[in-house]
Amino acid sequence: MTSSLFRALRLLVAGTWLLALTAPPVGAEDTAPEIAQPGLQWFNVAAPVPMASLRGRIVVLDFWTEGCINCIHIIPILRDIETRYPDRVAVIGVHSPKFAREKSATSVSDAIRRYEIHHPVIHDPEMRLWQVYGVEAWPTLVIIGADGKVLGQVQGEPDPERFRQSIADLVERSAAQLKPARLALQPLPAPSGRFSFPAKLKPVPGAVRRWVLADAGHNQIVLLDDRGNDLRRFGDGTAGLVDGASGRARFNHPQGLIASSDAIFVADTGNHAIRRIDLASGAVSILAGTGQRGHGLGAAQPALKTALASPWDLELKTQQLYFANAGTHQIGVLSLADGKVSALAGSGAEALTDGGAEEAGFAQPSGLAMSADGGTLYVADAESSAIRAIALRAPVRVKTLVGAGLFDFGRVDGGFSSARLQHPLGVAVAEEGLLVADTYNSTIRALDLQRRTVGEFDGGGFTCVDPVCIPTREPAGIVADGRDRVLLVDTGNQRIEEYRPSAKTYRTWAR
Repeated sequence: MTSSLFRALRLLVAGTWLLALTAPPVGAEDTAPEIAQPGLQWFNVAAPVPMASLRGRIVVLDFWTEGCINCIHIIPILRDIETRYPDRVAVIGVHSPKFAREKSATSVSDAIRRYEIHHPVIHDPEMRLWQVYGVEAWPTLVIIGADGKVLGQVQGEPDPERFRQSIADLVERSAAQLKPARLALQPLPAPSGRFSFPAKLKPVPGAVRRWVLADAGHNQIVLLDDRGNDLRRFGDGTAGLVDGASGRARFNHPQGLIASSDAIFVADTGNHAIRRIDLASGAVSILAGTGQRGHGLGAAQPALKTALASPWDLELKTQQLYFANAGTHQIGVLSLADGKVSALAGSGAEALTDGGAEEAGFAQPSGLAMSADGGTLYVADAESSAIRAIALRAPVRVKTLVGAGLFDFGRVDGGFSSARLQHPLGVAVAEEGLLVADTYNSTIRALDLQRRTVGEFDGGGFTCVDPVCIPTREPAGIVADGRDRVLLVDTGNQRIEEYRPSAKTYRTWAR
């Protein structure tokens, strides 16, 4: 049966992206190493689950890290397998962190709740299981048979249909060995407040100051007044891809947005789509995407027939809607005039490479901001812990302001060449440069474009004036509102903070 499974897995990865089938060092026919090792923290179960207790079930070990877009793409694929075979296939996540912040159990707990992961997750900050299973890349799926023997591993994102069929074939072939039983799960509770893992916040142009927020965990877009009060919500709160009236429309974990005077444009991340909300009627419609995860962007194609990949943020310049296509490591552009979408910059390779539009490499771009003159698009390039600048006037060129590589990160102030960030998700244009939601450092960093230096926002030292003060945790969005006001989306704490440089204070603006 082992050789048949290897053939099935080879079919599984054929024609997909960034995938390779390898036999781990433990080898096919070898007993899977123990996962319930001392000192490892488990989530979604009351106690560790030893390998011996899983005999009689097929096991899928998902080696992932929370900030990895390819790992995020696998979550719904695994959720489908869990739903189809709740007592015959056991899915267990092995969180193997890349960034320093991802070694925090609190950060892992947030990620499990943010992505609604209900299967057991092992937090392995020193990557011990990664080593004993011979894993080499994020994500990697290790398949273990009902007899407890390792059958093989798949690196990268599997094709959803082929993976589903391969697991179905394995379940059928293993029928005689299966001893169905469900795992005793205790999923972490979802946030219960007004917001749930809010993402980007942007202003709405007009005489009356209003704001729009991507309330990702609630699958909604929120229109706020200038005091942070709800004016209206769009979407019924259930994840889905449904157009129509505001109360029946559905989004899927939207992360980014931008507004014009008459519409809100939404990066509907989980649906791999870009949506439009009419501010007058509240009606929601799809502008780009097919609802399926797409491949790399290229020449202009009809937007409704082009599959996108986790669009994460948006910026608008006249009739050009720019989007961070995080899943293909590219910046795309949607022409609102003719309804076509194309690549603006990025080869599709996950890299930190400067140069012309087609040769430049991005690494999970996640935040966008337009310069005041409309000539430069700034990018928070999360996986490279970098801030990039795209010169929009032809010929389009990309340059790195801060950042050195995919594994170069930290919290270091100083000149652009030596400063370090850690997985930033948000960037904003301020009067004196750029402000960055330095996500995994849980702080605001300021880039002085003239002096080419990075430092703490306004020198740091802000005093909290809330009745009860809690530290900022993994902010994902930021807006500079004039010289004396900054709004920061404190994603981990389900709130928005307001900073006042003149008073050196900050407070909870909306929660």
